[in-house]
Amino acid sequence: MYGRFDYKKRVNFGLWQKQSLCGCIPNERLPFGGRLCYTLDMIVKRCELSDYRNYTKASVAFENGINVLCGDNAQGKTNLLEAVCLCSVGRSPRTPRDKELIKKGCERGKVKCTTTDRGGQNTVEIWLDRTENKRVAVNGMPISRMGELMGVVAAVYFSPDEMRIIKDAPGDRRRFMDIALCRMSKAYFYLLGRYNKILSQRNRLLKSGKATDDVLDVWDAQLAAEGAKIANTRRGFVEKLCGYAREAHEYLTDGKESLCLQYEGIEGLGADEIGRNFAAELQRNRMRDKTLCFTSCGVQKDDIAVKVGDTDVRAYGSQGQQRTAALAFKLAEMALHHAQSGEYPVLLLDDVLSELDPYRQRKLIERSKGFQTIVTCTHLPAEISAALGDHALFTVRAGEVTAASR
Repeated sequence: MYGRFDYKKRVNFGLWQKQSLCGCIPNERLPFGGRLCYTLDMIVKRCELSDYRNYTKASVAFENGINVLCGDNAQGKTNLLEAVCLCSVGRSPRTPRDKELIKKGCERGKVKCTTTDRGGQNTVEIWLDRTENKRVAVNGMPISRMGELMGVVAAVYFSPDEMRIIKDAPGDRRRFMDIALCRMSKAYFYLLGRYNKILSQRNRLLKSGKATDDVLDVWDAQLAAEGAKIANTRRGFVEKLCGYAREAHEYLTDGKESLCLQYEGIEGLGADEIGRNFAAELQRNRMRDKTLCFTSCGVQKDDIAVKVGDTDVRAYGSQGQQRTAALAFKLAEMALHHAQSGEYPVLLLDDVLSELDPYRQRKLIERSKGFQTIVTCTHLPAEISAALGDHALFTVRAGEVTAASR
């Protein structure tokens, strides 16, 4: 996907110095109404599972628009969305342990996703093994670095558990930033890996009791240089995300509330100034770090401030405000991805409609008609079915998926 960017055209967005060949302007504001054009968007055409979770063997062909997976709880609906996520970012949104994805009693499992976008057709295959690390192939070619997977299957996942983006610890908001940025930029994926490696080595040195100032100076210079690039990229991401999130939130609340996002991290205008400030902070905290035996400052402490009016929704928002803000995050992520690449990713909604009031259900359904959406539910009331309009319906029962008549 990212091989089609013209890197000679510059977009002032931190680490991302690129503009898509389709001529999209990153500052454009996308309407949050219906949009019935999928020809240039990311489309998951088929997902195939073998000994995955509760599936023995399954092959599901999705339609371009809205796809509804309907069935009782614990039948495999979420597992199917999870498989698409696995092919998108190389890890499950539900567990960090790949072996949990293999069907009970089996030694191996496999997932395969076939997609189309403006560049043609792509396939991602992931083999899971209880005794070995997972193996990944893109278009039949094994990859040795997970960064090569980023962007091949572009998908945004949202479930009721995703409310933790708003209400839980800063680590969940950093994870949101990093997953979105990695999907849009392989360079960021590798940058993040380098920073984490340097951070780990610095912490190991601090724990060893052999952290002399001369040695720490070397590690601090590297940490500040890589951390400054991450902070600059994240700041640019949040600044642009804020505009889209505000629009999405106003769309979902009919303009009754206004959402504002602000990056909280190392201060500075540009990577150079951020790097100097980071280096100075590392120097100020050096004695403390030696005492604590870990690095107490850096981009691993970053956060996103989330406010509705004057209320910090992270701590003081109602459950309804937190849910709406989280959904606005995801819709904004969709819009920002489109602004950067010219393509909408696939939207995966896991049992989300049941968590929304009728008004927000209708607004989300209306918006979902603008790109391929795969949604799960335990039942499909007539009013929601009518609001969905033309859609593909599948029933899921005991790890088997069948297309249903509407």
